[in-house]
Amino acid sequence: MKTSLVIMAAGIGSRFGAGIKQLAPVGPNGEIIMDYSIHDALEAGFDRVVFIIRHDLEKDFREIIGERIEKICPVAYAFQEKEDLPAGYTCPPDRKKPWGTGQALLSCRGIVKEPFLVINADDYYGKEGFRIAHDFLTQNGGKPGEFCMPGFILKNTLSENGAVTRGVCSVSAAGFLDRVVETGGLVPDEKYGAAVEKDGVRTPIDGNVIVSMNMWALTPDFLDVLAVGFPAFLDKIPAGDVKAEYLLPSVVDGMIRDGSATVRVIPTHDRWFGVTYQADKASVEESFRQLYARGVYQQNLYAK
Repeated sequence: MKTSLVIMAAGIGSRFGAGIKQLAPVGPNGEIIMDYSIHDALEAGFDRVVFIIRHDLEKDFREIIGERIEKICPVAYAFQEKEDLPAGYTCPPDRKKPWGTGQALLSCRGIVKEPFLVINADDYYGKEGFRIAHDFLTQNGGKPGEFCMPGFILKNTLSENGAVTRGVCSVSAAGFLDRVVETGGLVPDEKYGAAVEKDGVRTPIDGNVIVSMNMWALTPDFLDVLAVGFPAFLDKIPAGDVKAEYLLPSVVDGMIRDGSATVRVIPTHDRWFGVTYQADKASVEESFRQLYARGVYQQNLYAK
């Protein structure tokens, strides 16, 4: 069975500061975070890479990574633009960003026709999540509505340089996702592993809870669900709200609630890291140096 890795790389990355954070070099030979995700996905058995980008990123993106990856596996592109809306809808003139991860993945409709794994471009997930996802998709035969989420441990996903938002998960005793609650203000906490910080007040939260890191193993029917749900989402946006986002966890949560999908949660203990803030870059570079020192990666990343 063919499988694709879909990488969402259209985000503006405003918290990172100047430059395009998805294209910032972090490896010892100028590798960017996506290099490692692609390497680990191909190693796990994925066959193709689909990049979701914006048209204004295309030239730099192809030069920095796209043309390189085309030499080792099939590559396709999908484009997310804030103006790309269903018939009868128009983008508010003062909206600055596209409409979130749901709209991003929707741009792949007609391009992705096989089971796939979708990830963020600026997240390092470790190797285990890719193996979990590929094994699930191939062993499950791509059955519609049967999805998988590699589940990360909250304390393994936090930044020392600022608060982050994570999808905190409730998981049934049978190992299926019950719900995802987007939780902001998450910071490390020495005693509990994590805490929610708001207005200078910290509320402890169990650092061992499972969180979603936008790493979803899905089947092509999910793209049809996104297409149906997008107009309904747009209809519910309050007047004057130019920041509302159509988010993958919300769509998945709705499918779980109406019984149209199940999501198997398989924990991974790999440590996530990413460049959320400019100050994260140095620690990410050091993390990759340590991975090379441990032999997780070789200097010629894509060498057979």
